[in-house]
Amino acid sequence: MSRAQLALRVSDLEASITFYAKLFGTEPAKRREGYANFAITEPPLKLVLIEGTPGEETRLDHLGVEVESTDQVDAATTRLKDAGLATFEENDTSCCYALQDKVWVHGPGREPWEVYVVKADADTLGKGADPTTTGDGCCAGQATEGVTPVAAGCACGR
Repeated sequence: MSRAQLALRVSDLEASITFYAKLFGTEPAKRREGYANFAITEPPLKLVLIEGTPGEETRLDHLGVEVESTDQVDAATTRLKDAGLATFEENDTSCCYALQDKVWVHGPGREPWEVYVVKADADTLGKGADPTTTGDGCCAGQATEGVTPVAAGCACGR
């Protein structure tokens, strides 16, 4: 099953977790320092909350489509390239407390989109999948075309 991803940068992570738990009637699937995600079944949605600057309004961080396999990421990469879109690929990257393969594109308003698969969760990988770890490589390639990782949509801000 594929599902859409919406990643929001929020100023008050705890208040946001409380609100979205009530809105969707479920608790987060994953919580880490400065990060939470909800794996919502209906509607199929991965809601990611990333702690931002206190007092700052919530803003879109990035959008995505979570797929089930690396083959689906590869197929999306080919389809997007064939459609003439500039892509950036990240394979075996540690991001959002998980090992992922992904491809990034930007919409006409520079809104970042990723198509990604979670290959393994950080809980099964150990400390190396923690995006706060130096040299983790999380979203390392997002600083392309003069766009910083955060502006490009790197969920971990690296």
